[in-house]
Amino acid sequence: MATTKRLVTSSIDNINMGNMKSKNTNTGILTLESQPEAILHVETFIEGMSHKHKFKEDVYGNIMIAITEAVNNAIFHGNKCNADKKVEVEFVMEKPYIFLVKVRDEGEGFDPDSLPDPTAPENIGKPGGRGVFLMRELSDDLTFNDNGRESVMRFYI
Repeated sequence: MATTKRLVTSSIDNINMGNMKSKNTNTGILTLESQPEAILHVETFIEGMSHKHKFKEDVYGNIMIAITEAVNNAIFHGNKCNADKKVEVEFVMEKPYIFLVKVRDEGEGFDPDSLPDPTAPENIGKPGGRGVFLMRELSDDLTFNDNGRESVMRFYI
């Protein structure tokens, strides 16, 4: 008998996700296993939030890219794809037009200020190293806490 691996648990209070319905339209938490397939759950959740809160199309694209980059970094770089380590994604509508997202991993952390500039000539041809750059460029505010294990992004929708 085949079994399906559970990649996500949630305490979602803010949207319909599949058959899940909720009462509160302002918060949600996804707890993901550190597997690349789990990113699909984040994309579904963001899409639901976009419909619920009527994100502008360009803001929706920025949110989708920045958050999937943050989750991708948490899975691959923070937790090193260790399924025993979790990535937590918290979504909050702080005010009517501010969408806050926190992404936390269980890795060793990093110093975001020590990352090389991906726009520097010597880095242009490199295949990686643009995730944090994209998060900074596409969010309206980005901070890192807990030695880089938590990224906090705000988007003005």
